[in-house]
Amino acid sequence: MQILTPHVYWAQRHGEIFLRVELSDATNVDIRLMEDNTLQFRAQGHGAKGDNQYEFSLEFLEPVKPEIHQKSTQRQVDIKIKKREERWWQRLTLREKKPVFLGPDFDRWLDESDAEMELQAKEKINKISVESRVRKDPYLGLKKGYLFMYNLVQFLGFSWIFVNMTVRLFIFGQDSFYDTFHTAADMMYFCQMMAVLEVINPLLGLVKTNFFPAMIQVAGRNVILFVIFGSLEEMQNKAVVFFVFYLWSTIEIFRYPFYMLACIDTEWKLLTWLRYSLWIPLYPLGVVAEAVAVIQSLPIFDETRLFSIPLPSMLGRSLSFSYTLQLYLVLMFLGLFINFRHLYKQRQRRYRSRKKKVQ
Repeated sequence: MQILTPHVYWAQRHGEIFLRVELSDATNVDIRLMEDNTLQFRAQGHGAKGDNQYEFSLEFLEPVKPEIHQKSTQRQVDIKIKKREERWWQRLTLREKKPVFLGPDFDRWLDESDAEMELQAKEKINKISVESRVRKDPYLGLKKGYLFMYNLVQFLGFSWIFVNMTVRLFIFGQDSFYDTFHTAADMMYFCQMMAVLEVINPLLGLVKTNFFPAMIQVAGRNVILFVIFGSLEEMQNKAVVFFVFYLWSTIEIFRYPFYMLACIDTEWKLLTWLRYSLWIPLYPLGVVAEAVAVIQSLPIFDETRLFSIPLPSMLGRSLSFSYTLQLYLVLMFLGLFINFRHLYKQRQRRYRSRKKKVQ
C-alpha cells in the first residue's frame, strides 16, 4: 500500500492549536508528539487518492503540551493541542516555508484581534457565571460605606495637618518647627486614635489584609505621639516633632484617598503609583525621625524618672524608663524591616497583576 500525505487545515487561539485532517473512515489512527516538539500522524483511511496509508509530521513553532485530543468522524480527523504558553503564533511551523499539504481552516480561522475579542467575551461570561454562583454579602454596601467614611475622615484629618504645617512653614520659616506640637497635636491625637480601627478592621474581616503590619505601625506611632511627645513637655518644643508629623501626614494624604476610591471601585493611575511608591523614601525617613525623637527623650526620662519601674531597696531606687526605650529602638528597626518587606510585596503583587492584564 502506498504511503501518502493528507490535506491538513489549521487554526489557532491564544491557548490552542486546531488541526483538521481530511481523511474519511480513518482507522488505526496514531498521533504522537516527539521530544523535538514534532507532531507525527499515521492513519489508514480514504483521502484525496483513495484508500491508503496517510502520514505527515509538523514541527511546531513553539512548545506545546503533551496532551493531544483527537476525534475521528466519517469525514475527517480533528486534533486539538494546547500551547505551553498562551500567546499568538505568527505561523504554525518552525520552518518559515509552509508545507504544501498545510492550509488555513477557514471554518475556525480568526485573526489575532478577533481571537482577543472572543477571549474577552469568554472571560466576561465566565466572570458573570462565577459571580452569579457566589452568594452576595447582604452587608457589603454597609461595609463599603463605613470604610469609605473612615478613609475620608482620616484623609481630611491628615490633610489639615499637612496644609497647616506647610502654610506655617512658608510664613514663619524655621520658627514653625518649634510650635508644631501646640498647633497640630489635637488633630494628630484624633487621627492616631482613629487609626486603631486599622488593626480592628482585618480582625472583623472588613478588609483582606494582615493585621500584624498595621498593628506595628499604629502601635509604634502611638508610642511616639502619646509617650514621647505627649508626656514630655520638654519634647514638645523640639524641631523633630515637625519632621515626624510632616512625614506621617505626607504618607497618609495619598494612602487614605487610594483606599477611599477603592471602596467605590475607582482608580486613578497617578494616585495608585504614589500610594505604592512614595513610601519607599518616606517610610524609612519617618522611622529615622522617630528614632531621633526617642534618643532625644532618653536623658529627659533619666532626669525626671517618669514611668520608672520601682525596685527593691537593695537593688536601687528604680529602673529608668530610658532602658525600655533603648530596647524599643531596636524593635523600631525590626518593625521597619517587617513593614518594608510587607509593602514591597504588596507593590510587586500590584504591578505584576497589572502587567498580566496588559499582556
